[in-house]
Amino acid sequence: MEKLEYRIQKRFVKAFATYQLIEDGDRILVGLSGGKDSLCLLELLAKRAKIQHPKFEVEALHVRISNIAYETNTSYLQEFCNDLGVRLHIVTTSFEVNSEQDHQLKRKQKSPCFLCSWNRRKQLFLKAQELNCNKIALGHHQDDIIHTAMLNIFFQGHFMTMPIRLKMRKMPITIIRPLCLEQEEDIQQWAAVRGYKKQVKSCPYEHNSYRTEMKQMFNKIEQFSSEARYSVWNALESEGKLIEE
Repeated sequence: MEKLEYRIQKRFVKAFATYQLIEDGDRILVGLSGGKDSLCLLELLAKRAKIQHPKFEVEALHVRISNIAYETNTSYLQEFCNDLGVRLHIVTTSFEVNSEQDHQLKRKQKSPCFLCSWNRRKQLFLKAQELNCNKIALGHHQDDIIHTAMLNIFFQGHFMTMPIRLKMRKMPITIIRPLCLEQEEDIQQWAAVRGYKKQVKSCPYEHNSYRTEMKQMFNKIEQFSSEARYSVWNALESEGKLIEE
């Protein structure tokens, strides 16, 4: 456990120091889905905030979609946040799968997964501005970032990924991904050690996706080359794909 904690903490500190993710005076809103990644992110940020170097504040937002049967134990999330001394905000929203009421979605019909993600992200932006938070932290880890890059190459024809620091142009908010150097395997082990409770996934639209297949493919690639992960990461970094100002 000590080696695992040391490895996670070292990569976490290296991430926000190397990519300047956190600065003095930041007010950070964490998107807390209740999954292992967001729980780990919140725990690491909350504990780091107590060190006060740099000095920053952390709050959390959990978004529930009332018409999607994806159950979350909000009492557990509240208890989790209380133990960390973090204020939790819970927002309930909904959307119509075939609705075109929002002008930003009128161009073409979107999938339920896209609409769900889009509406959750929208609530994060609204709450961040309401709370005067200048940064939103999301729980994507290194595997997510690499898999996204591969998906974009094979299906979109672009070498790009989800940036670990993205400054929004239309609002004074920056999206950060402080788990960017963490490996999913380590987070899974940490979740087991810390006893994170799993949320009940019963979404009617949930199924195996290209992302699942890409994850399996990348696992096989790593079996052939243990350096594959670092090669992809170095390529993204050298091409300036990890930071978007």
